[in-house]
Amino acid sequence: MQPGASRSEVVGVYQQCVRIRLRAPAVDNKANKALVAFVADVLKVKKGQVSIESGQTTRRKLLALDAAAVPDWAGLSPAGCSH
Repeated sequence: MQPGASRSEVVGVYQQCVRIRLRAPAVDNKANKALVAFVADVLKVKKGQVSIESGQTTRRKLLALDAAAVPDWAGLSPAGCSH
């Protein structure tokens, strides 16, 4: 995750992780909240179904998804997402 970017977007894959840029700054937990909202929007699930399992204070995070249906994983590809 890269906070403070000019726009929120999926950039690509780096070291087997999805790389995401966010507009939100890395202060007062704003970037973490924006990440959860962004991923939920991209996967077309509710924000309450996405949570940060580890990495609250680092750029590398482990997210958990609690969804009964299979989400739209294609949205996490750079070509499939540009918010």
